[in-house]
Amino acid sequence: MSEEMNAYRGGVVTEPPRTVIVSSMASDSHTWNLVYLELLVGELGFDVVNLGACVPDELLESECLSRRPTMLVISSVNGHGYQDGLRVIQRLRSFPELRALPVVIGGKLGVGGPLTEEETARLLLAGFDAVFDDQQNNASFRRFAATLTAGAAQLPVRVEGV
Repeated sequence: MSEEMNAYRGGVVTEPPRTVIVSSMASDSHTWNLVYLELLVGELGFDVVNLGACVPDELLESECLSRRPTMLVISSVNGHGYQDGLRVIQRLRSFPELRALPVVIGGKLGVGGPLTEEETARLLLAGFDAVFDDQQNNASFRRFAATLTAGAAQLPVRVEGV
């Protein structure tokens, strides 16, 4: 477990680790998008666990339950992200421990081009906190992640050595 230590008024502040899980879904074997996301999320100051391609639903669930990440980022570029995402988010939200976990999905989510407003709304209604299709740049994702940073700053901070 990594902890970030900062000097604070002669003591040491230990901030809780902020881990983000980056993953594809079972049907998607692409990896370049995951490498890009790993670098982007790391650049935003989070620890990143990249589960890789073709991740079975059960592995995604167990990793989220055991690691308790700050956020789960699901990426898909094979065009089946919409259908797979609906299945995965319903499974994740069935666990009481994961109901408040911020979960986002992005990439090429449909085979017929960008998602319609109705499809995006359905993903949000199913439990995703944000949907980033491949027509958006990463600025909207960065803004979403910044809200997590602000939230983390409000978490109780344990001060040692004061």
